[in-house]
Amino acid sequence: MDSAMMWEWVGYLASVVVAISLMMSDIKKLRWLNLFGAMLFVAYGIAIQAYPVAAVNFFIVLIDIYYLVVIYREQAASASD
Repeated sequence: MDSAMMWEWVGYLASVVVAISLMMSDIKKLRWLNLFGAMLFVAYGIAIQAYPVAAVNFFIVLIDIYYLVVIYREQAASASD
């Protein structure tokens, strides 16, 4: 399998992971799966030199990380009460 074909499959996998993440009712699972899918899209975008794809998905990675930190902090605060 050549490199271009491999990256094409990474793009397909990223699409599937993001689609599955949007079907999650648990927000934590949604954020984790979406984070993974967005990271795959960042790698895909860089590999095929589609820098807008990489940039938007890098921003999504940051958003997912932010909200995961918020979720885990809230859980820690409510557990200590």
